[in-house]
Amino acid sequence: MQFAQRLQPLQSNVFADMDRAKALALSAGKELIDLSLGSSDLPAEPHVIEAIAQSLDDPSTHGYLLFHGTRGFRQAAANWYEQKFGIKVDPETEVLPLIGSQEGTAHLPLALLNPGDFALLLDPGYPSHAGGVYLASGQIYPMPLKAENDFLPVLSDIPASVLAQSRMMVLSYPHNPTAAIAPLSFFKEAVAFCQQHNIALVHDFPYVDLVFDGVGDWGLGIGDWGLGTGDWEKNLSHAQSLVPSILQADPDKSVSIEFFTLSKSYNMGGFRIGYAIGNAELIQALRQVKAAVDFNQYRGILNGAIAALSGSQIGVQAAVAKFRQRRDAFITALHHIGWYVPTPQATMYIWAKLPSPWSQNSVDFCTQLVKQTGVAASPGAGFGKSGEGYVRFALVHEPSVLETAVERMAEFL
Repeated sequence: MQFAQRLQPLQSNVFADMDRAKALALSAGKELIDLSLGSSDLPAEPHVIEAIAQSLDDPSTHGYLLFHGTRGFRQAAANWYEQKFGIKVDPETEVLPLIGSQEGTAHLPLALLNPGDFALLLDPGYPSHAGGVYLASGQIYPMPLKAENDFLPVLSDIPASVLAQSRMMVLSYPHNPTAAIAPLSFFKEAVAFCQQHNIALVHDFPYVDLVFDGVGDWGLGIGDWGLGTGDWEKNLSHAQSLVPSILQADPDKSVSIEFFTLSKSYNMGGFRIGYAIGNAELIQALRQVKAAVDFNQYRGILNGAIAALSGSQIGVQAAVAKFRQRRDAFITALHHIGWYVPTPQATMYIWAKLPSPWSQNSVDFCTQLVKQTGVAASPGAGFGKSGEGYVRFALVHEPSVLETAVERMAEFL
């Protein structure tokens, strides 16, 4: 049987290899501590589950759900953005429900790229960003992220010949896998750059709430607001995000589209719900692609998402506190064994530079680590060429389990 050439770049998958390595470790009797997947172990909030549960008994929710039936969810998303970022959003033309942000970032290249067009992608970066470009028969120009540049791309390094064929740039901050953040000043630079070169600016934004310390152009930590938990709830409109939205750098939405998922902030990864928000033409183009592929999720899931976005946000802050505690415990344990890594200000990940003799073989490190200790991590090479020499740990266990993982790694090292 003959298959399309576009599948060729998708055949090599480091994470599939790691999945096999984990299975072998389990079959050999190892107790697995899986730090390789960024899937939150925390539950969705009770008021979210209740909204979904009540929908099950309503027969009107059991049929196909077309775009106009999603208005309540789109309005909730628009309200959430206005409260969080001060950005006015039209729910009719500037919001599109998605089956997770991965669906949107993978489908958008089909709306933007002709065969041979370039997409400018972060290296290292989230694998589905590249996958969508390959499926659209586009070319990838990797923008290397280096520690000395705070893991931000140097836009002036992109060759003019590449820019002439470029149709989209994909950013994602707070960043997976490096956990880096980007200030509003960088986003303004990126918007001006994309305006100058007629490039669509795509921002994948799943970790907007998983920020632990005072960062960004505001220079504020949560404590600097002088608000207790109850006060934060009452003053949601004033408690702006500690990291910026791309739309704050492009308030007219001239070239920008942003993707948000409820997987991280609201622990709803398995429910597969997110949305795109931004430039109306980009939203319409993505909607056309989506219409050819699927309808929408079950209406009950959207009802749960509305409850998440418009209801109490105390659960979000509790989750952030948990991940901060895990970050601190894991970093402290690593430092105790002599593995010194920077303390990330955001996300649920630790991006660690590998010690010698593993410094240029992250796949071998992770394969041998899980085989010998049962501790699974993600090799940096799986996120792109510039990820080699690093390993990513996901903080998806309680502190005591994370400390046990580090103890096992100490023996391995």
